[in-house]
Amino acid sequence: MTRPTPETLAHRANPATVAAAANPAPAVVAPVPTTGAGALVRSLEALGVEVAFGIPGGTILPAYDPLFDSKVRHILVRHEQGAGHAATGYAQATGKVGVCIATSGPGATNLVTAIADAYMDSVPIVAITGQVSRPAIGTDAFQEADIQGITLPITKHNFLVQTPEELPRVLAEAFHLAATGRPGPVLVDIPKDVQQAQTTFSWPPVLDLPGYRPTLHPHGKQIREAARLIAGARRPVLYVGGGVLKAGATDGLRKLAETTGIPVVTTLMALGAFPDSHPQHLGMPGMHGTVPAVYALQKSDLLITLGARFDDRVTGQLASFAPDAKVVHADIDPAEIGKNRHADVPIVGDARHVIDELIAAVSASAEGAGQYEAWWATLNELRERYPLGYEEPTDGSLAPQYVIERIGELVGPDAIYCAGVGQHQMWASQFIKYEKPGTWLNSGGAGTMGYAVPAAMGAKVGRPDTAVWAIDGDGCFQMTNQELATCALEGIPVKIAVINNGNLGMVRQWQTLFYEGRYSNTELGTHKHRIPDFVKLAEALGCVGLRCESKADVDKIIKQAMEINDAPVVIDFTVGKDAMVWPMVAAGTSNDEIMFARDVRPEFEEDDL
Repeated sequence: MTRPTPETLAHRANPATVAAAANPAPAVVAPVPTTGAGALVRSLEALGVEVAFGIPGGTILPAYDPLFDSKVRHILVRHEQGAGHAATGYAQATGKVGVCIATSGPGATNLVTAIADAYMDSVPIVAITGQVSRPAIGTDAFQEADIQGITLPITKHNFLVQTPEELPRVLAEAFHLAATGRPGPVLVDIPKDVQQAQTTFSWPPVLDLPGYRPTLHPHGKQIREAARLIAGARRPVLYVGGGVLKAGATDGLRKLAETTGIPVVTTLMALGAFPDSHPQHLGMPGMHGTVPAVYALQKSDLLITLGARFDDRVTGQLASFAPDAKVVHADIDPAEIGKNRHADVPIVGDARHVIDELIAAVSASAEGAGQYEAWWATLNELRERYPLGYEEPTDGSLAPQYVIERIGELVGPDAIYCAGVGQHQMWASQFIKYEKPGTWLNSGGAGTMGYAVPAAMGAKVGRPDTAVWAIDGDGCFQMTNQELATCALEGIPVKIAVINNGNLGMVRQWQTLFYEGRYSNTELGTHKHRIPDFVKLAEALGCVGLRCESKADVDKIIKQAMEINDAPVVIDFTVGKDAMVWPMVAAGTSNDEIMFARDVRPEFEEDDL
């Protein structure tokens, strides 16, 4: 059993979190009388929580009374899902643990989507829910739901608090679990009578987490074997996932890449981990990745996989993925290694330590780095032949890719960009250049429509001096846009670019390609009928509403939005409905079947590399 320290309670490697944890609340608090609710709030203060997103209700109401006098800022959201995504956006933007609060029953179940989303993307959040009083548990009481059971598959851990005395320990354990090892969501369910009961509060508590000791430092033998494979490879690729960002390992990644000269691909969750402008960066792999990135993985003879999980959207048809490649797979979660693809050299450890030790091993190796001239010649030829691009719509409508490209160029690489899910998400990953870590937030694993607006809100709360732009679709936007009222009332001036093509765009694209253009239930009416009118909706929610319908006005409208810093801004970019996301590997097919554009398959030289 151990006492928590600022370092162990902090996100395990993120410098922003370590700095924030350097001046926490008082290290020692002598026992003082309070209620369970008071112990809850005082624990949050002691843990250094600055903000929580939530909505009060019957069973969590006792906690809201001491929260009224707390230095913890509470942001009253309009829907619990918004609270969860805001906590996620806050965590992703700052590296700190995000906090969301809801009442029992429907309040708690409304958090489920956001919790699942955070679980899939390994985001450290703590969800605090009220529960019916202990004698009523299991009686189908009013607003009772077994949220502990419901969230068991989608949390790193969860707690049902039984006594007020254990609240400080449980909260400290929850934050420690959420932030260390492979980060993830933790739920703390607190019965109403536990909150109301008298207790004493003291700090720090003693953590009781037997067996929980994440492996941070890799085994030296595995590092040496990885270095040996790197030295002998002729077509290696650094396959970089979101774990590198979570470990704060981006500087080390760049040094490793430049020391070895190996090509780099960054997954959707890792954009910004390696500069897009770097000559060794081939782009994003996967279903809508660049042709060079997809080809490099497919034809590689060695994948150095760092904090990635061989997701189906990257591998395509798994049996045909990178058939000639040996695999070095480094991950802090041993359950990921070998789950989808056999690892020839499995390495369990924190990505920062793995990368640092790989650099040392490669540098010390008598064999040195490999010779990759022929490999780079092939990849550079593919970059020249198959660059990312798009065709201007023939009907004169506004190209969504152009809109997103101009937002990236005008707003710049220091901003935070959040995306919903669908075509606009893929275009935002392709046409905005990510040069720095922590500048791209999206729902990668779960693919949650409605993520962008509340996540942008949370990111802006966490980094108020940074410009935050949500790139959202007209379908996604209609799921959680009520949080714009929260932004307006709380003084959170986010920018929302709605890519309004009048349809559920990615679904329409699949219907075009795979269902003979039978557009079943994908038209939203936001074009033909302007229902809703996004400008009027924005104004009704206390925001500034703008509309852009022509290419000539794009820069002017973006700059107008950039000049408004005292209110949220929503821009309705009315774009063509027929634009598609390319390149594309159709679901379930091999990456060898990548299409550069519709009916255009890249030509690959089948030579002896």
